Amino acid sequence: MIPAILPPIHTPVSLQAALAPPVEWATFAGFLLVPGLIATLLWSPFLIVDRIRSLLAALPPTGSVLPTYLLAGVGGSIPYIVGATVVTTTVDTAGAAWSNAFITVAVLLFVGYAVGVPVVTNVALPRLALDWDPTGYGPSTWVLLAAGGASYALLFSIPFVVVSFLLALPGGY
Repeated sequence: MIPAILPPIHTPVSLQAALAPPVEWATFAGFLLVPGLIATLLWSPFLIVDRIRSLLAALPPTGSVLPTYLLAGVGGSIPYIVGATVVTTTVDTAGAAWSNAFITVAVLLFVGYAVGVPVVTNVALPRLALDWDPTGYGPSTWVLLAAGGASYALLFSIPFVVVSFLLALPGGY
């Protein structure tokens, strides 16, 4: 009989079991970060425009172009990642339901980015005392930001549409 004073004997934990939580967190982080980092890299030609750099420099949290650009680029991908997750976890796979749901997500977010980016940056930010456009928020700024929002949205919408068409084929996935 073992006295009650001795500590309990623990069963050894396997290396695989010990590494599982960090690997799961790394996978989750990659799932969130990689699409945004790719889109951020592909959208980088817009950084040539002075007004875009001025906007990024005026935004919190850093007041610096590169960290804010990376944060905005990765953060902008989250609605697409959430949309894809919602579609794959809640929509029935029968028929063309997934295909239709992916198209719906792509269209809604495309319109949201193409319209929302100029409205937020040209209307909301100045009202929040973030005056960033040295040209006075004219039509060219609206067009530039609508094109920027639409091009960023296209980086995600094109894969969504391709997946939708593949899922709509006979046999689906």
